[in-house]
Amino acid sequence: MKTNIQFVNSETNLSAEQVVQRKLDKLENKYDWIISAAVMFREEKSTNGKGKVCAIELSLPGPKIHASTNGDSFEAAAAESVKDLEKQLKKRKAEMQNH
Repeated sequence: MKTNIQFVNSETNLSAEQVVQRKLDKLENKYDWIISAAVMFREEKSTNGKGKVCAIELSLPGPKIHASTNGDSFEAAAAESVKDLEKQLKKRKAEMQNH
């Protein structure tokens, strides 16, 4: 799987990159039909204290799936986004097996 990681309006965070890469590698091992992943980290000025956003889009057979999470840190946002993607992948796999 090809992974593209970008940081928008923020400094590159190596630990966030490593966290998201490790979690996406686990997803790839479980779901070998994932083609590529586009990860975007960005900082937003927020009034509720959270401002670190991680948006991930996975390319796979059929429509792409997407998850975005706003968290206290890039690492937490990435973990939550991957968790959301895994739910969507489980659902997609169940649909694929029915056909």
